[in-house]
Amino acid sequence: AIELGVNVDTLYGWNKRAKDARLDLGLGTQTPDTAMSLTEEVQKLRQQTREQAKEIARLKEENEFLAEASAFFAASRRKSAKI
Repeated sequence: AIELGVNVDTLYGWNKRAKDARLDLGLGTQTPDTAMSLTEEVQKLRQQTREQAKEIARLKEENEFLAEASAFFAASRRKSAKI
């Protein structure tokens, strides 16, 4: 605490307020009543992973299409420049 420049009394105060659920610890902080069980959290994360995998696959398809379209129009432009 001293190396961080934080008063020891301040640390005790933070600790007490955190224990009393009066300290806002930021996003993602849950109380025992609002926290998900480990099983629920794993299920939620797996669902998010599946959704992200679908989105990645869709974006890869779109990227391939755009690369092919770009190549087509570039070739078309080179042909018209030769004429």
